[in-house]
Amino acid sequence: MLLKELSALASPLNDQQIGQLQQAASELSPQQLAWVSGYFWGISQTSGATQPINQAAAAVSSQPAGKLSIIFASQTGNAKGVAEALKEEAAAVGIAVELFDASDYKGKNLAKETHVIIVASTNGEGEAPDNAIELHEFLQSKKAPKLDNLHYGVIGLGDSSYEFFCQTGKDFDAFLSKQGATPFIERVDLDVDYEAPAAEWRKQALDKVKEALASEAQSAQVVQLPVGQAAHTSQYSKQNPYTATLLTSQKITGRDSGKDVRHIEIDLDGSGLTYQPGDALGVWFENSPELASAILKQVGLTGDEAVEVDGDSISLQKALVEKYEITSANPQLVTQYAELSGSKKLEKLATDKDKLRQYSGNTQVIDVLSEKKAKLTAEQLVGLLRRLTPRLYSIASSQSEVDEEVHLTVGVVEYQQGDETRFGGASSFLSHRLEEGDDVKVFVEHNNNFKLPQDDNAPVIMIGPGTGIAPFRSFVQERDNRDAEGKNWLFFGDRTFTQDFLYQVEWQKYLKSGIVNQLDVAFSRDQQEKVYVQHRILEHAAQVWQWLQDGAYIYVCGDATRMAKDVHEALICVVEQHGKKTREEAEQFVNELRKAKRYQRDVY
Repeated sequence: MLLKELSALASPLNDQQIGQLQQAASELSPQQLAWVSGYFWGISQTSGATQPINQAAAAVSSQPAGKLSIIFASQTGNAKGVAEALKEEAAAVGIAVELFDASDYKGKNLAKETHVIIVASTNGEGEAPDNAIELHEFLQSKKAPKLDNLHYGVIGLGDSSYEFFCQTGKDFDAFLSKQGATPFIERVDLDVDYEAPAAEWRKQALDKVKEALASEAQSAQVVQLPVGQAAHTSQYSKQNPYTATLLTSQKITGRDSGKDVRHIEIDLDGSGLTYQPGDALGVWFENSPELASAILKQVGLTGDEAVEVDGDSISLQKALVEKYEITSANPQLVTQYAELSGSKKLEKLATDKDKLRQYSGNTQVIDVLSEKKAKLTAEQLVGLLRRLTPRLYSIASSQSEVDEEVHLTVGVVEYQQGDETRFGGASSFLSHRLEEGDDVKVFVEHNNNFKLPQDDNAPVIMIGPGTGIAPFRSFVQERDNRDAEGKNWLFFGDRTFTQDFLYQVEWQKYLKSGIVNQLDVAFSRDQQEKVYVQHRILEHAAQVWQWLQDGAYIYVCGDATRMAKDVHEALICVVEQHGKKTREEAEQFVNELRKAKRYQRDVY
């Protein structure tokens, strides 16, 4: 029964009480309303009609109500996925649970919690994901509360190929501990092949939480909280991808370009999958059978050997094609193969973390194995390899424009290694091994940290060199279909105008029609001195500053190693020069833009 209908019924409450109840209810979430319902019902059953409610409340107000809060700090969606699975599993075993995006969670509320689990990925060089910047800073500040009543767990996700592996998870662990909170389970730092260990950690954590909350409820005679509702999720996911159809794979760089960039179109008809500009498409791919055979030959195996994968016995050849990562190397593989092979070169690399990361990040598995020939067993070979994971590609279309299709802009990884050509796993699958009409398994990875402003009148500055242009194609299509009045400014860069101007005809059409108000390009090899997008930003610094003053949102997509850093530095310079600020003030200004979600990045 709705509250507004109470006054029309024979209610035991007077008008003032109904008004107070309506006011309180308007500020509560559905989860909180469910909790309050159970709380008042418990009081009515145990307190008797003569006991005032405030006396019953006083009996439990001395300590926080027992429940589990899950907070995710996520950049690409992996941490969010783990957190959502954790919530569903907690609800299934009767734990009262709430799930929070870190950007929606007020740090001071930690003092009101009994049990919290933080699922955190790491962005860039040890930075917190965009949605967790504010919480991360708050917990380091003098405003951070004492957390003596809090029990917590942290699960960190990362890639050990990077120097600051799982740094954000380590940070949150340290911050909470410093404020007096107690870990109820040891923090776990997980690599890219995280799903199995994450599931095991979740089970252990929930067993401990359930036991602790049951004990607290019994000792304090607290009303049992209602089970949280699982969030709505699509029937298709990373674990259950949709089998779509490849419609188009068209090369969009010129014949003489040094790059092979493909425009990919995939049919989602009948899937029910939906996406928003800024989201990514996850693509499950199969490895090259020829590459699998070359690896087998290198280590003295036939491929007919049986190996067990996820409880099933399959041939080693099939496992290499469908189940394991056999293109990109990683530091663990290099270190382990150094021990197995006795390679002096690899052993020396293993002692220098920086050189090890650099080598493994630029070397494929087959070339690590070629450093020194060694005969391996099937178990030793798969023990070296990570499990295959899907590749995420920024979506290059708006669903309002293309309906039940999804478009991607894929740069094919291709380079020479001696006399042989090396290819990327997913990019060569989409561009070379799939034919139009073939099946491809996909899922949508929503990215709430890279979204158009809700205000269609807000100006937008988009900076996307190379394949970083992909999401901005979706942005402009969306704003066109929404008849958004806000101005759009695109910065694009690549090697040459004639060979590498991706979607040139489309951008010129949008510019002519006025959908794109300004287009600035930087083609680095069209003149003697290299020119990049950050140079164009600085050339238009006064105008960029004015757009910021007018409320513009800035979006950056592309290479994290150099481009994103250079663009970030250019933006700080713009604020310094035209905002008349010190370097420190300019950095703070740009950081505040990030917190306000007016400066968003999708970098890789």
